Amino acid sequence: MKNPDRFSLINPKKIPFFYGYMVLVFGSIGVLASIPGQTVGVSVFTDPVKDALGLSRNQFSNAYMFGTLLSAFFVARAGVLFDRFGARYVAFFSAFCLGISLLLCSKSVFISNAIKELLVTHSWIVPFVVITLLFFAIRFFGQGVLTMSSRNMIMMWFDKNRGKINAISSITVSLGFSSAPIFINYLIDGYGWEKSWQILALCLFVFSVLVIQFYRNNPEDFGLQPDGGVTNTTTKKETKVEKHFTLKEAKQTRAFWMIGLTLAFNSFFVTGFTFHVISIFGSQDYTKSQAIAVFLPISVIAIITSTICNVLSDYINHKVYLYTMLIAGILASIGLLFLEYNFGVYLLIFGLGVFGGCLQLLMR
Repeated sequence: MKNPDRFSLINPKKIPFFYGYMVLVFGSIGVLASIPGQTVGVSVFTDPVKDALGLSRNQFSNAYMFGTLLSAFFVARAGVLFDRFGARYVAFFSAFCLGISLLLCSKSVFISNAIKELLVTHSWIVPFVVITLLFFAIRFFGQGVLTMSSRNMIMMWFDKNRGKINAISSITVSLGFSSAPIFINYLIDGYGWEKSWQILALCLFVFSVLVIQFYRNNPEDFGLQPDGGVTNTTTKKETKVEKHFTLKEAKQTRAFWMIGLTLAFNSFFVTGFTFHVISIFGSQDYTKSQAIAVFLPISVIAIITSTICNVLSDYINHKVYLYTMLIAGILASIGLLFLEYNFGVYLLIFGLGVFGGCLQLLMR
């Protein structure tokens, strides 16, 4: 077996407490590090970047959509790399490549102009294609691979305590995601959108070093068991046999389509709202700061919902959470429809908060 501590100064077996808690901390930071590739981290860049590239709002959002769809196609195949190389190396390369992608994003105008001069054209298609490919890169390495490897690593270190651990991680991530637009907006106002992407890239390069030092694939690699037990080679532990489905079998179940369509609603509605949040609220005469500020109460409601759901997850059928998500999605849609009224804003915030809280559990 390859050395699981290669390139690292940290030995989990010599830590005076269960190393899974270190995994929890840095795995949660890993999810937060993916923010530049998440919609919540891109939305604040929308107006300055589209104006610099000379694209309309529709062209810019279509570029983001195509980049996201292309990313989704390849993320499914990235799971093979996770199984082969483990969370540690996959997270390292995804964090590093996300940093490279952000540097390229900061030079997107220069790249577009250079290609225009080379092709002797002034067509909008050039910056459209450039930013589409860059969106693919940050979505693939950030929202896709880095998030997947970080979350999966945390879950591999816990079994019986998985619900509690997931609740703790969800609280940290929700707070980070809700404050990210405010922080990024501060960077853009102070340093400009190009420098802001470069600062975020530098942070990711630093984090990639931390990944190599603190990320670990499995507790079994160090003679440990999930939740902090020590492997006992003299006794055999009874394991509960769980029912598994092939893809073909899963497609024949109603649960597969119900959960899949609900997650699809999240991808279309919530992602679209987050990406256009400034424009949406601006159409109702709200300021940019007011638009970004809605993420904080949404996050608070999501944290409360997620905590309650995780605590009760061992006692309540997950079907209840699915129905709750659907109702919350309907409320959010109604709130968006009546956004010009105060009750519409409150309904939107409440609906998205409950929806996001339940989503954390169903995606576990």
